[in-house]
Amino acid sequence: MKPELLNPVIHERVRLAAIAALAARGKLSFSELKEILEVTDGNLSVHTSVLEQNGFIKINKKFVGKKPRTTFVITDKGRKAFRNYLAQLERLLKESR
Repeated sequence: MKPELLNPVIHERVRLAAIAALAARGKLSFSELKEILEVTDGNLSVHTSVLEQNGFIKINKKFVGKKPRTTFVITDKGRKAFRNYLAQLERLLKESR
């Protein structure tokens, strides 16, 4: 297997960390995910938008009182894509030994 065959949407560092965190936790708030990934608001917004556009996560926005609250939830498609990515990565590592 060639490294370039890894899913390019997931393979990017911030998106990989985001989908891994969501796969582990299922749902995270914007501030929780930002803290875990140690990225800026703008950086997180861009990368989560890419994941959402590909159907890997769902972004929920609502107001709690007068404050906006954004949460991210991994989708079934996102879980499957992440599992496939890990399997491909494992295969790649085995082939390189």
